[in-house]
Amino acid sequence: MSDSCGSLRYRLAAIVGFGGLVSILFLWSHQPLINCPPQLPSITLHPDGHHVRMNNSSKENEEKPVLLLWVWPENYRFDLNDCKTVYNIDGCHLTDDRSLYSNTDAVLIFHRAISQDLSTLPPSPRPPFQKWIWMNVESPTNTQKIPGIENLFNLTLSYREDSDIPVRLRLTSRKIPDENFEIPKKEKLVCWVVSNNADWTGVGTRNTYYRELSKYVHIHVYGKAYGTFLDYKDYYPTIASCKFYLSFENSIHKDYITEKLNGPLAVGTVPVVLGPPRKNYERFVPGDSFIHVDDFPDAKSLAEYLQRLDVDDDAYRRYFNWRRHFSARPHLILQNQEFVLAICTACDYVGRHKEYKEAHDIYEWFFN
Repeated sequence: MSDSCGSLRYRLAAIVGFGGLVSILFLWSHQPLINCPPQLPSITLHPDGHHVRMNNSSKENEEKPVLLLWVWPENYRFDLNDCKTVYNIDGCHLTDDRSLYSNTDAVLIFHRAISQDLSTLPPSPRPPFQKWIWMNVESPTNTQKIPGIENLFNLTLSYREDSDIPVRLRLTSRKIPDENFEIPKKEKLVCWVVSNNADWTGVGTRNTYYRELSKYVHIHVYGKAYGTFLDYKDYYPTIASCKFYLSFENSIHKDYITEKLNGPLAVGTVPVVLGPPRKNYERFVPGDSFIHVDDFPDAKSLAEYLQRLDVDDDAYRRYFNWRRHFSARPHLILQNQEFVLAICTACDYVGRHKEYKEAHDIYEWFFN
């Protein structure tokens, strides 16, 4: 049709050139013999060979990049729409369909799912435009080295702030101070939910400190490690019913501050933390929102301080002053909830970053 329109216009121009002005006026005064269609948006192939882009003069609408979840972490599955409905993340097309591998922009690979012989990795050679993301939400203490993967990845995803994709629920600043926060009703003084009581790092770890602290103050303990299973739907209500919660990490590393801190803050309980130094915590939350075990010479001194706060309402309430200026939200009330946030965060990243990167010697970075 476009060739016909071009031909018609050429003939009309020729007629004008030869003085056929009368004929032209006649043609323009009547319905056209050929209806020329409007200019349609052009379809062009993106240089990476797989994005289809629709172009017109007023708007460019490019398809979302595709993020392939190569393996479900710990075989734990969730609704892929949760990224949109829970975290308002909709920057990529998230899929677990391996048949799309050849046309996938990025592949998310869970470290613990990589076999020692590397046979569980995606096939090589990878498409030249494709990025591989190393996903590891565990600390170095709980991460096994797998020889041969150090230079395979383009991007790193972990709890570390210097990762390409750092994963963490963060406090949200309030535009208008909130003076109406009410501390939930408290029925218990100190609580702890723990599913694994393995003593990862020897003397000075969370189990050692717990045993010493429990000599001086009663601690309500829940979780598989101590035989009292707590259903997921009861997790946050139980924490909210305690004045203090033991936010003890299973190992101590820079930035290794997990949902054990965020959960109590979100539901109105004061976390008592054991992990990296106080200054590291203060990179993420106000210093007056938590109690650090390092602030006390021993567990007995900490227990005495908690008991004083139990009878001093004004002093206890000061641990919630940060609520005027910030809000906190809990993780999803699901098993392995940190995987949901990590996967959705990766989706957000690939939707916003088109540049190609390479990560070299991830073990040198992660373990040192």
